[in-house]
Amino acid sequence: MTRRSFKLVRIARAGGHASILVFFITFLAFPFYWMLMTTFKTTIDLHDVSKNPFLFNEPPTLEHLVVLFQDTQYLQWLINTGVVGIAVVLITLVLAVPAGYALARMAGPWAQTLGIAIFLTYLVPPTILFIPFARIIATLGLQDSLWSLVLVYPSFTVPFCTWLLMGFFKAIPRDLEDAAMIDGLSRFGAFVKVVMPISLAGVLTAVIFAFTLVTQEFVYGVTFITSASSYTVSVGVPTFLVRGDVYFWGSMMGACLIASVPIAVIYDLFVDRFVAGFTVGAVK
Repeated sequence: MTRRSFKLVRIARAGGHASILVFFITFLAFPFYWMLMTTFKTTIDLHDVSKNPFLFNEPPTLEHLVVLFQDTQYLQWLINTGVVGIAVVLITLVLAVPAGYALARMAGPWAQTLGIAIFLTYLVPPTILFIPFARIIATLGLQDSLWSLVLVYPSFTVPFCTWLLMGFFKAIPRDLEDAAMIDGLSRFGAFVKVVMPISLAGVLTAVIFAFTLVTQEFVYGVTFITSASSYTVSVGVPTFLVRGDVYFWGSMMGACLIASVPIAVIYDLFVDRFVAGFTVGAVK
């Protein structure tokens, strides 16, 4: 291969890589661009099909955000979502971390079977479970309370995160714990001081997934919560911004944009650890 041909091949490869990168960046960024455009477009601009939907054909407006914050309790819904999400994440970690570790260190064929069985409970549709859960919530007197969601949501976050962490803990060599215990640590001490620091990527992955699952859940929220002041974002936005056959697209997109940007920022800040949690790349 001549020097000229080699240079052309390098240019072609670089162009191919750049094209793939541009495609994926455009594909991933487009939903945020669309939400941003829809949020600040006027109603006439949104509904006029003869105009370019990807550009501002009229000056941007704040009317949709005014409707969102003045005519709904959106700020309260954000607070409710954050409170429920943080509480559920804490409960999930308290239950899933020791469960995943115990399953990972359990000897015999039952460990894998039990882990799969726990994960299968995550796949049970909420439409089947909300009826017995409603009876439990009524018995405990938690109707129309955020505590009902804090009680119910771990039913699908704990199984998933247990299965996720079990696979991660399995990749950590037992020799590390044995060496720590030879140095004088108890098994619990070895778990806290050796296993947990190595497992930070997996734990962070579980936290992000648990919080994301909570923020997008709808069935339980609309079943157990009846007052508007106790709604979460996933329930309040479609309830108040879809009125019959009228969709307040600008306000809905603004609500989705505000709620999704913090999660996207968290993903971006911890993307390396997030990927490591799935690929078990943190184990050396």
